[in-house]
This record gives sequence, structure tokens and C-alpha cells, in this order.
Amino acid sequence: MLIRSKAPLRLGLAGGGTDVSPYSDIYGGAVLNATISLYAITTIQPTNDNTIEIILGNYDTGKKFKSKKLLGTEKPYELIIGVYNRIVKMYDLPPLSFKIHSYIEAPQGSGLGTSSTLVVSIIGAFAEWLKLPLGKYDIAHLAYEIERIDLQMHGGKQDQYAATFGGINFLEFYDNDKVIVNPLEIKPQVKKEIELCLLLYFTDTQRHSSEIIKEQIQNVQSKNTSSIEAMHHLKEQALSMKDYLLKGELDKLGELLHFGWINKKQMAKNVSNDLMDEIYGTAIRAGATGGKISGAGGGGFMLFYCPENTKLKVVQSLLKYGGKIQPFQFISEGLSTWRVE
Repeated sequence: MLIRSKAPLRLGLAGGGTDVSPYSDIYGGAVLNATISLYAITTIQPTNDNTIEIILGNYDTGKKFKSKKLLGTEKPYELIIGVYNRIVKMYDLPPLSFKIHSYIEAPQGSGLGTSSTLVVSIIGAFAEWLKLPLGKYDIAHLAYEIERIDLQMHGGKQDQYAATFGGINFLEFYDNDKVIVNPLEIKPQVKKEIELCLLLYFTDTQRHSSEIIKEQIQNVQSKNTSSIEAMHHLKEQALSMKDYLLKGELDKLGELLHFGWINKKQMAKNVSNDLMDEIYGTAIRAGATGGKISGAGGGGFMLFYCPENTKLKVVQSLLKYGGKIQPFQFISEGLSTWRVE
């Protein structure tokens, strides 16, 4: 028997960074994001040989461990091990025996929420296998706790909820880890137009988001006025974008993304760099009306809004940088799991 799960990656459209504590605890955060047709996928095959075999990505071989209730954290398997350890402890389970294979349809560190989405996918597979009584909010919160508390990884809360719920959502973040997911009912023609005008560009670079987020956290803790004001503006951006999408006022989206681009760079020093600034300027001169760095920044994917018939011109202008265009579609379904007998 095989147990499968898949969870979608997300595009952060507005408010990114305001979901990170302590900003969200003190001021309340707001993010607007959308899940897309790229996935984190996990397969579990139960075995009876008292071993745990972990395989990542395209590797043919992985790492075998002797089955026990608590595995030692070991890179690059820490996400899977973190989920296993927490679930065995939570439900007081005996040591499990299984083979697990996980992979992501985008490079890790690319700004699409890959690590958190993978954790959601792994939890989903275990929940399907063991018939665990976990609802959507439970899974998203558990994924957050495993990453941020158990594994001490810096980051926010939006990715886990996007991957679990799916769709275009306006997310609110408060103290005591309170999160409210508000699905947006966007008119089909509006959704199609946004999808057509958005250009997702991979810069063929990767970054360690934890360092950028760590600086962002320190800026809030030290009451860095410019950084905190920038986060306030990004929260306003999320609220405005929600209104524009619901009303179908798409001519404002590029301008709003540009507003976010300016403020995002005030949150931490390494959000952008010379190459990304140059790429952004080139896209704007070719006809894009705004854009953003996906995720915490520093590398990975960039997103541009190209209204009317400017998209092909923007694509042509970016060819010289050696990156690639990533096709995608918005998808409404979040985490899904199933069995293959």
C-alpha cells in the first residue's frame, strides 16, 4: 500500500513579512496569497522491517534509520524527522516502520513557501496513513509549530495555511498564534485576467531566508522605526489588494505591487540586491507596472504584473539575465491525500 499527499506552493501577493512574530503579535499581520499549480509531494510506504528509510527529491537512495520513537535531527532530512518525532510523541505511538519519499516541484529557497509546504504534505501523508483526527487549522498550526518551535527555523505563518487550505486567501495573524483564513470569492474572469497578466520569473538564484527574517525580527524587537513603518505599509497593501481584487479593479495592481516593492526593501538589508534591482528596473521599462520578490527576498522567484499586451515584451527583456519563466495556474484545492492499494 502507498499513501500519497500533495500540497500546493503559493504566490505571496501582498503583506508578506507581517505574518512573522513578533510583528504579528504586537500589531497584527495581514497577507494576501494564492496557491498555484506547483506542489510538494509525499509518499509513504508502510514496511515491517523495523527501519525508516527517507528519500528526498530525485535521489535514488536515501538514508535508513533503525525504527525508534525519537530520531536525531539530521540534515537534509530534518523536516521529515521533525514531523515523525512530533506525531509519535503527540499520539504516544510505538516506533513506526516505513519508507518515505518527498519532493518539491520548485527549488528550495526560491520564495514560494517550499519548506513549509513540504511539512504540510508530510503531515498530510502521516494523517492519512494513521487516520489522525486533524482538521485544516490543526494541520497548518502543527506544521508551524514543527518548523518554528521544534526545529527552530525562522519564518512566518502564511505558508502553512496557504498550503493546507488552498485558493486565494486573505490571512489575518494575531498574538497567541491566532490565524484567520478568509477565502476570497474572486470573479472567474478577474482571476483569469490576473493569471494572464502575472509573470513568474526564476532568477536562477537561491537564498537562505532565515537570515533575512532574523534581521526583520531584530528590527521589530529593537523598535527600528523605518522597518516597522514599512511593515505597516505592507499590511495596508494587503488590505487594499483584497478590495481591488473583489471589485475587479485590476488597473491598480501593478501600482500596489510597486508600493510593496519599495516598502519590502525597508524591512531588512538583504531583501534585494544589485541583480534583482536591475531585473526589476528592466521589467518596468519593458512594460510591467509593478512587481515583487517572492518570499523573504534575496533571490529565488520574482513576480511582475504585465497589463494589456506587455507580457511578451517583458519576457524578451529578461532573457539576457539567464533565468527562466515559470508557467503556472491558480488552483483552489489545498492539501489532498489518498491511498493506493
